[in-house]
Amino acid sequence: MSATSRTTGLRALDARPCRAVVFDFDGTLARLNIDFVAMRSDVLKLTAQYGLAAETVCDLPALELIDRARATLAAVEPSRAEAYRAAAHTRIMEIELAAARAGELFGGTRELLVALRKRRIGTAIITRNCLRAVRTVFPDLDQFVDAAISREMTPRVKPHPDHLRTALAVLSAPPDGALMVGDHPLDMQVGREVGAFTVGVLTGSGNREGLTRAGARCILASAWDLLDLLDRAGQP
Repeated sequence: MSATSRTTGLRALDARPCRAVVFDFDGTLARLNIDFVAMRSDVLKLTAQYGLAAETVCDLPALELIDRARATLAAVEPSRAEAYRAAAHTRIMEIELAAARAGELFGGTRELLVALRKRRIGTAIITRNCLRAVRTVFPDLDQFVDAAISREMTPRVKPHPDHLRTALAVLSAPPDGALMVGDHPLDMQVGREVGAFTVGVLTGSGNREGLTRAGARCILASAWDLLDLLDRAGQP
């Protein structure tokens, strides 16, 4: 990060005491290496098997693709729509669990979460992954974070703002007292829409330019650097 970007981020953060930090998971706190291209390809193949043209959904990420295809099917064949949805989510879960079994937490993740707890800062994870995948990588999750909101636990996943709002409600934290930390532009988008301070990290799929365009107020090399950011901003 340039000195100017860091200074701007510090000044903005200094004006809003931090009461909560909400993290993305894959690429932010852990490495799962999910092949999202293969995931979408599998879902598209399944969608075609149910008689839907790929052109109607191919511009969407896998989860949104499933929702649109299910709604299209439900208008004519409700029972097949539910069968399609179940089959598609089963396939996505299989891919996520396979990646999780080969994944790992980034070094220092547990120490970071302990340090935030010592500062009396609430912590949560919001993820488009299933909870089983998260717990496969982070089995002692409940000892280190106050909440984990996976896709099964919210009717609308990020970038819909309700995903982040759900986590903040559990933490009893206002948006202007929260940080949203993630590696993907979607994380910056949801944080910006809710009104949280957005922090991009460069440990996942996102790059500096994409994170900045999506609304990152500050960009760090890794989530671990968050402690230094809070210290420099004069946060307790």
